[in-house]
Amino acid sequence: MESCFLVFQSVWPALHVSPAPVCYLQFINETWMERHGSPLHPETIMLLWSFIVSVYGIGGFLGSLCCGYLTTKYRKKKCQMFTNLIMLVAALLMAFSKTAKSFEMILAGRFLYGVGTGFSLNIHPQYVGEISPKKLRGFTNSTVAVFLTLGKLTGQVVGLR
Repeated sequence: MESCFLVFQSVWPALHVSPAPVCYLQFINETWMERHGSPLHPETIMLLWSFIVSVYGIGGFLGSLCCGYLTTKYRKKKCQMFTNLIMLVAALLMAFSKTAKSFEMILAGRFLYGVGTGFSLNIHPQYVGEISPKKLRGFTNSTVAVFLTLGKLTGQVVGLR
């Protein structure tokens, strides 16, 4: 079950960004116009969108870097539970960004998704390997890679037009 959730939290942001971002670009421009009264230049909108997309990877990198220290200090189970909380906060930020009329909330949500994914992709295989019986240890450790690959495949299939 945890492997399925791991796939969801690592593939959902990719699914969320894959389609043509016309509606997102429009949202960024409309938000900016409401605040400042003038539209953004199309290149500036694309720059903001590029930053929103790339901040997921930056968050993943930082989450991976912090993972070793935090798992040593707080143990893997607590870190995994905290990662789920990070993912929930990220989802809420992105869900309410339109209501709050703030494209910055999408940016923060994608960053937190990245941090959570960076944590999960490091902590989950270790934790599953520790708690599984010796006979199933290799199988349970391979489930992470299998479900991650299935999630990516699903994302690619859903993204087809």
